[in-house]
Amino acid sequence: MLDADFFRRWMAATAAAVDREAARLTELDSPIGDADHGSNLQRGFTAVRATLDKDAPETPGTVLTLAGRQLISTVGGASGPLYGTLLRRTGKALGDAAQVSEAELAQALRVGVDAVATLGGAAPGDKTMLDALIPAVDALDGGDFAAARSAAEHGAEATTPLQARKGRASYLGERSIGHQDPGATSSALLIGALAEAAEGTS
Repeated sequence: MLDADFFRRWMAATAAAVDREAARLTELDSPIGDADHGSNLQRGFTAVRATLDKDAPETPGTVLTLAGRQLISTVGGASGPLYGTLLRRTGKALGDAAQVSEAELAQALRVGVDAVATLGGAAPGDKTMLDALIPAVDALDGGDFAAARSAAEHGAEATTPLQARKGRASYLGERSIGHQDPGATSSALLIGALAEAAEGTS
């Protein structure tokens, strides 16, 4: 079973991964976005880590809803609302339980991903964060965090030959082809951090 400490470790691992990869995320965002994806997420997850350290929420759902609220309030552009919605809706789906199973996390995360799809009006293949998140959630249904990380990474890499159909990159039309989507890449970092947190409990 996964408790609040597990979810705090997940958010801390995400913040560390974003710190490490911020320059790469901004580099990916430069040709097809506003060249601020890495710096925006770095600011957001630094704030998440500080908030969780200060408030120490006691349930998995509260950890994620608090993290999501913090991202919405500190991250500009599309990233804040999208990541904030993902975490808040996942947290709300987990409810007030002190511990949740891996299957319950997978189910709640699917609720969060569906909310992101609705908010952004995107679908698989549109060259967005969904191209990493949906395969990861599918893999997580089997309770395999490592498989979820691998699926997210492969999903992010598979955005390179796609033409963007949503978001800022869609304005570029065919010129968006050949660039890996930064949102899918940062989503893979989020799922990778989840697998890292899981490795710490095994």
